[in-house]
Amino acid sequence: MMPIILGVSGSAMAQETQVVLKNAPGREKVLQCAGCHSLDYIAMDSLFMDRTGWNASANKIINAFGAPIPHEHVDQILDYLAATLDAALSNRRAERFHRRVFP
Repeated sequence: MMPIILGVSGSAMAQETQVVLKNAPGREKVLQCAGCHSLDYIAMDSLFMDRTGWNASANKIINAFGAPIPHEHVDQILDYLAATLDAALSNRRAERFHRRVFP
């Protein structure tokens, strides 16, 4: 059996863009998340998360994974994510609905 070797050349790699959080109340608390993971996760999750989803995710990260985020910061984080990202999610859902109903 021959081993398969996979490689990625520099030109084939996707270019990363820096995630910049909007300046709004709670931003400093959300930046705590970058201590453990890339802010890209927030950008990716914003495609389908609403406040309920963010809350479940924050609680899992804190309770199951031991993230060092004080529980008293969770509401500020959720307020920020809901205020800055929920509108974008609603707009994307409306666009998808519109494309299905009016192709």
